[in-house]
Amino acid sequence: MATALWIAHVEVIDAEAYGKYAVLAGPILASFGGNFLARSGRYVQLEGNDRARNVVARFPSVEAAVECYHSPAYQAALSHAKGASHRDLVVVEELGE
Repeated sequence: MATALWIAHVEVIDAEAYGKYAVLAGPILASFGGNFLARSGRYVQLEGNDRARNVVARFPSVEAAVECYHSPAYQAALSHAKGASHRDLVVVEELGE
């Protein structure tokens, strides 16, 4: 089964509330096999909408990433990000070797 990337582009508008989300979300992603590859590091915006926080996490599969997103624990964490950010999130299957 191919691994998958969870890719989020985020504009934080309430740092305190979003910080609560970030603290809670990390362990939840890990519990579904997710691990962070990038989390708010340097970036260069070449096209499209600029969002200063960019997050990439690898999951064992698309299914694991989607299951994580829909889990009650993640949805509870996500409640802190809603209203505290503008986000785009996509899960993309990686190419198999």
